[in-house]
Amino acid sequence: MKLTTKLILAFLLVSLFSTAIIVIFTRVATNREFDKFVNNQYEADLVVQLVNYYQESQTWEGVEKTIRRDRNEGRPLFFSIADAERKIIVAGMEHRVGETVSIEELNAGTQIQAENETIGILLINTPPDRNPLEAEFIRRLSGSIYLSAIATIIIAFILGAILSGTITRPIRELTKATHEMADGKFGRQVPVRSRDEIGELASSFNKMNNDLAHSFNLRKQMTADIAHELRTPLSLIIGHAEAVHDGVLPATKENFEIIREEANRLEQLVNDLRTLSLADAGELSVDLQQVDINTLLGEVKAHYMMQFNQKHITLELSPHVTTRDGTGPVPLQTNLDPIRFSQVLTNILDNALRYTPEGGRVDISTRINDGQIEIAIQDSGEGVTGEDAAHLFDRFYRADASRTRDEGGSGLGLAIAKSIVEMHKGKIWAESEAGKGLKVFIQLPLSK
Repeated sequence: MKLTTKLILAFLLVSLFSTAIIVIFTRVATNREFDKFVNNQYEADLVVQLVNYYQESQTWEGVEKTIRRDRNEGRPLFFSIADAERKIIVAGMEHRVGETVSIEELNAGTQIQAENETIGILLINTPPDRNPLEAEFIRRLSGSIYLSAIATIIIAFILGAILSGTITRPIRELTKATHEMADGKFGRQVPVRSRDEIGELASSFNKMNNDLAHSFNLRKQMTADIAHELRTPLSLIIGHAEAVHDGVLPATKENFEIIREEANRLEQLVNDLRTLSLADAGELSVDLQQVDINTLLGEVKAHYMMQFNQKHITLELSPHVTTRDGTGPVPLQTNLDPIRFSQVLTNILDNALRYTPEGGRVDISTRINDGQIEIAIQDSGEGVTGEDAAHLFDRFYRADASRTRDEGGSGLGLAIAKSIVEMHKGKIWAESEAGKGLKVFIQLPLSK
């Protein structure tokens, strides 16, 4: 059974039960209140008749026949009259003449007064039957109630159909979109028709579908990029090897060195891809320990000083230092794997060294920002656009597509850096403007 049918049946059943309850209680209450009104009216009319009879006759004898004739009733008298001594002087079908009634029953009766004198107490035994007009009124009122109930059920059915269609329409759209997704068609957006839970579900689905489409496109692009990156060194290796083998090129040290360099490049690319695949699978091993980030940055700086000096680029480190009274500086500690994190810094500094012109500078600084350690690495190179900066950590991405692999690397270094930083529950991003250099930020949790 479809959800729409279930919702319509649910609305219909709820309306049936609620309408039935309303009809029953309305009929019971209407009959009770109508009978009460009619009985009070009968009682008031009866008292007037009895007073008139007594004033004319000065006795209660024969009152039964007069009341029966006026009421046109063919059944025993439906009331009794008692005197002040609680004796029945006019007996109805539930009393006998001379019977003594209880004080409670007497107090429940209605006094019959003539000229400010109590001449009897009226005791209603059983209310008289409804006359034809009263019965017709109740019949028509009941009919109106039933018609209202039927109209309510029909309206409930129509509203149920409309509401169920409104509720299930986005669900049907989501179902259709998921079937398309299962068939490999990503990126379809379903309309968000409300701000309730179903609207939130549609928004989440759209985001998930976009992410899947983006991931699928990245996977296809990555496959093409990997093939392209592998083909270049392989072509050089095979071409030089065949040329040496065929005697086109001499078997010199220089030619073999070209083959060795391309083989090393190919090996590095394969290692980078393996590192990324392990990181994606959550299987990249890390040895977490408490590390003073300023000390680690000092060691990395010392490792790179010779390369920066050879290119006449200034490399400066400005560590954040906090002191505690009497104990000296406090270590800026975080929990990380120093070997893996050194790889992050190495990839960033390699890029800075590659793209910073001779005579430029690279500044490394640390600070505490919102309870986190923040590392900033700023170079004085050409920089990139803001759009390029947002994609620098994508795999095989190059801000300048015209760069060769010798100049731009494989395009995996920053992607590996991002994976390693995220493994340490940190964040990494870049900010830049063309002509103003590139600034890379890394945030890591600060150890207490």
